[in-house]
Amino acid sequence: MNRSFVLRAGRFTAAQRRSYSEFAKKFVIPADAPPCFQSVFGNDAPVTAEIGFGMGTSTAQIAAANPDKNYLGIEVHRPGIGRLLWEIESRGLSNIRIVEGDAADFMQKMLAPSSLQAIHIFFPDPWPKKKHHKRRLLRRPFTEVLAQRLVPGGYLYMTTDWEDYALEALAELAATPGLCNAYDGFAEPQPWRPATEFERKGLNKSHIIRELFFTKA
Repeated sequence: MNRSFVLRAGRFTAAQRRSYSEFAKKFVIPADAPPCFQSVFGNDAPVTAEIGFGMGTSTAQIAAANPDKNYLGIEVHRPGIGRLLWEIESRGLSNIRIVEGDAADFMQKMLAPSSLQAIHIFFPDPWPKKKHHKRRLLRRPFTEVLAQRLVPGGYLYMTTDWEDYALEALAELAATPGLCNAYDGFAEPQPWRPATEFERKGLNKSHIIRELFFTKA
């Protein structure tokens, strides 16, 4: 598939750089090898993958609220990885690991079928220009890869503040074999999901937040 991200030269603060230097070896796992989750996390708890966690604040909040579950964050931007590493260490979290790399590539090549309990995709890049829509993450055949990675009964949860992306993703997921919409159209807001920085920016622009919640048959 087309690359769904652009590596931007965001500011890598001294604190983020220090956290990355001190904690990456402990919490960042290789992007070029299939992970053994039992070895990675030290237990057999179900694993949720989050694609593109940004600064990772909501990731850390969700993980802290669910210590009986494991979370795998996949991100390409090092400042966000550094920030999440700081959150992990400051909160004393043991149930988060990070992959630094292309989520599409990692999902397709490194993750085994039926290996994830859930997939979270919060406010992915909307690629608003029509000529760039082909770069959007939630399009077939990649949605089929995501469905295959879920265990039966697992779920995929996506949020966006771009209406046309929400409508496109709704159609793409509805047409993906093995996935069933848990709602009649868009999902109700999930009360356990913390607000993200991208969400706040969208709300400040009077964008409507739309959520999609699909389960694996």
